Amino acid sequence: MTGLPDLAALRAWIAENPDLATGRDIARAFGVKGADRATLRRMLDTLEEDGTLAPRGRLRREAGRLPPVVLAEVTGHDAAGEALARPAGRDGADPAGPRLRIRRDASDPALAPGDRILARLDADKGDPRPARLIRRIGRGARRLLGLFRAGPEGGRILPVEKGAELEWRVPPGMTAGAQDGELVEAEEVERRGRAGLPAARITARLGDPAAPRAVSLIAIRQHGIPDVFPPEVLAEAEAETPPPLGDREDLRHLPFVTIDPADARDHDDAVLAHPDDDPANPGGHIAWVAIADVAAHVRPGTALDREARARGNSTYFPDRVVPMLPERLSADLCSLLEGADRPVIAVRMKLDAQGRKRAHRFTRAMIRSRASLVYAEVQAAAEGAANDRTAPLLAEVIAPLYAAWRALAAARTQRQPLELDLPERKIVLDPEGRVVSVAFAERLDAHRLIEEFMVLANVAAAEELVRLRRPLLFRVHEEPKPEKIDALRQVAEASGFTLAKGQVLQTRHLNALLAAAQGSDFDELLNLTTLRSMTQAYYHPANFGHFGLALGSYAHFTSPIRRYADLVVHRALITAHGWGPDGLSAAEIERLEDTAEHISGTERRSMAAERDTTDRYLAAWLAERVGAEFAGRISGVARFGVFVKLDETGADGLVPVRSLGREFFRYDPEAQTLRGEATGLTLGLGQRVTVRLAEAVPATGGLVLDLVAVDDRPRPAGPRPGKGPAQGRRAGALRARDGKLRRRVERRRRDG
Repeated sequence: MTGLPDLAALRAWIAENPDLATGRDIARAFGVKGADRATLRRMLDTLEEDGTLAPRGRLRREAGRLPPVVLAEVTGHDAAGEALARPAGRDGADPAGPRLRIRRDASDPALAPGDRILARLDADKGDPRPARLIRRIGRGARRLLGLFRAGPEGGRILPVEKGAELEWRVPPGMTAGAQDGELVEAEEVERRGRAGLPAARITARLGDPAAPRAVSLIAIRQHGIPDVFPPEVLAEAEAETPPPLGDREDLRHLPFVTIDPADARDHDDAVLAHPDDDPANPGGHIAWVAIADVAAHVRPGTALDREARARGNSTYFPDRVVPMLPERLSADLCSLLEGADRPVIAVRMKLDAQGRKRAHRFTRAMIRSRASLVYAEVQAAAEGAANDRTAPLLAEVIAPLYAAWRALAAARTQRQPLELDLPERKIVLDPEGRVVSVAFAERLDAHRLIEEFMVLANVAAAEELVRLRRPLLFRVHEEPKPEKIDALRQVAEASGFTLAKGQVLQTRHLNALLAAAQGSDFDELLNLTTLRSMTQAYYHPANFGHFGLALGSYAHFTSPIRRYADLVVHRALITAHGWGPDGLSAAEIERLEDTAEHISGTERRSMAAERDTTDRYLAAWLAERVGAEFAGRISGVARFGVFVKLDETGADGLVPVRSLGREFFRYDPEAQTLRGEATGLTLGLGQRVTVRLAEAVPATGGLVLDLVAVDDRPRPAGPRPGKGPAQGRRAGALRARDGKLRRRVERRRRDG
C-alpha cells in the first residue's frame, strides 16, 4: 500500500489491525511521508469526531472497544435528572451500546438529548456505567418521539419519554401533515436564538397513540429496536428447507414433548425423562433436553446471521413479539412442532437419586415431538386431572418428568441458588389491544420443572465446552458489590432483620434473610432490595461464575431461536464434536468479546423496552381510576419524592415532594428517608402507605400519586403560611428556593 488512503480504507485497516493502530503504524502501512502526514492526522481526527474511532492517545482503536475516554451522545435523563448517554457513531448513539450516566460539575453546561460529549469512564462497570463529563463538543440533531398538538402556527410536540417536561415547537411547514393528537417522530432544526422552546421538524407520522399497537410501537421506536427484516434476510429464510437425517442420531422413537405457555408461537426445547436402569445408579434418572438446531439454518456469514447478531435477541411485548429470526424459521423450521421431524442438538444427562448430574452426552440428532403441551394441562395431569391430550402421556412421559424434577429440586435445595419471590405481572389484552386485566402470573410446578431441566442443560453445555477447551460465551453473574450489600444490610436492620457481616457472602445467607422476612410486612421490600443489590448478568468469553444460581460454569444453550448467545454455544458444540462445517468460525472466535458486549447491550435494550411498555399499559389501565385510593409500599426514595409500588397491580408511581405540603423535607441518602422539618413526618423504604391516584399518563407510563396515609395513620398536615414569624420566614425561604429552582430550570432549558 502506498499513498494517502481514503476514509474507508483507513477504517478497514484499523479494524483489521487494532493493536498496531498508532499514527506511525498507519503512516508506515500506507507509505505516507512528508506533508501527507499532517493530512493523515486530520483524517484520523475526522474519524474520531464522527464517532467511527474512539480517542485513545496515540493509539487509534475501534469504537466498539470502549477506551477510558469515549465520544458519546446524550440520549435522555434519569429520574434524578442526571444525563444518560451511549457511545456515539456516525449515525448517532448506538442503541445497543452500554448506557452511561454522566456526572457533571456545577460549572459544566447542562446537557440535552442529542449533545455530543467527551466523557471519561469510571472503573466501576455498573449499568448505567458512571462517566465524568470532559467537555461538550457539539450539538447533534436531537430526536424525539411525542404527541403532536396542532396550533394556529404549526404546533407543539409533547415528548413521551417519562420525566421529560420540555415541549418542542413545530414551525409552520414542518408538520408533515400531522393531525392533532397523532404520535410522531421529529428532529430538532437549527435554533435562531437561545430563548424559547426548541424547534422541531416532524419526520414520521405514527398514527393514533391510543391504537391497539401504539404502546409497543412507542417502545420499539424509542429504544431503536429493529422490527422489519431486510428483504435479503427474508429471502434466505424462505429458501431454507428441512435438513435430512444424514449423520444425525435418530431419536424419533423417543417420546419427547414440548411444554410452553398457551400463547407460545415457537417451541425450541423438548424434554424427556425415564428411570435409569443402571444397577450402579439405584433410584437414578435419565433426563433428556433437545434444543432446536438453529445453527443448521443460520450459518456464519449469511444475511440471516448478520441480522440475528444485530438484533441479539427477541423482544416480547403483551401484544407482539419482535423476533430475532424470521417467522419462517422461528415458528416453522426451527420450532419443534408436534408430529414433525426436526433437527436438534440434544443432551442426555444421568442423575443420581439426589438429583446430582453424574454424566452427560451431547448429540446432533433428529426428533419427532409427541405432543405440544401447555403448563396448565401438564400440571393438572400431574395432580390427577388429565385431559384427552395428557392422559395417554401420563405414565410414560409426565410422571417420569416429575420424578426427575423432584430429584433436581432436592439438589437445588442443597445448592441454594438465590430464591427471590417476585411475582411476574401479566397484562391481558382484548382483540382490539385494550387492557382487560392486570394480574400476577401463576407459578406452577410445571414451570419449575422446565426451568430446572433448562438450567441443567445449560450447565452441561458450559462444562462440555470447558472440558474440550473450546471458546464459548458464558452467562456471567458476578457477586454483588460490598456497598450494595451494605445498603441491603441497612434496610434489613431497619426492618428488624439481620444480614451478618464478616463472612464471604453466599446465596444461602441472602436466602436466610428472605426466609426470615417471608410473610411479614417487609417481605416484598427485602425481595426488591435484594434484587437491586445484585449485579446485572451479562455475556463474556471468560468464566466468572454465576452467583445467583450458585454455579461455577453456566452458559445459555436452550433458546437459540430467541437468543444469539445460545446460537454461539450451539456452534461451539458443533465445532468441538466435528459435527459439520456450520460450527463456530475462526472469525467468530476472534470477535467473541465484541459479540458478548453487543448482545449484552441488546438484552438491556429489550428489557428497558419491555419495562417501559408494561408501565404504559399499566398507566392506560389506571387512567380511568384517577381519584381512587390504593394501598402500597414505598419502594424508592429520592430527593424529589418517594416511589410507591401499588399492591393491586405492582405499578410504580411517584409522590412528588412538592405535593407533601409547604415544609422542607430533608433527604438522607444513606438511610433512604425523607423527613419533614416541621411535622417530623419520615418516609422510608418499606413503609405501608395509602395513596390517591392524581394523574396517569399512558403515553409516558407515568403515575403521579398523592399521599393519603402512612402506616394506617392520616398524613399530618404541613405548616400553613402566615402562622407566626417562624412559619413566615420558612414560607419566604421556600418561595425564594422555588424561585431559584424555576430560574435554574429556565436557564437549563435555554442552554439545553
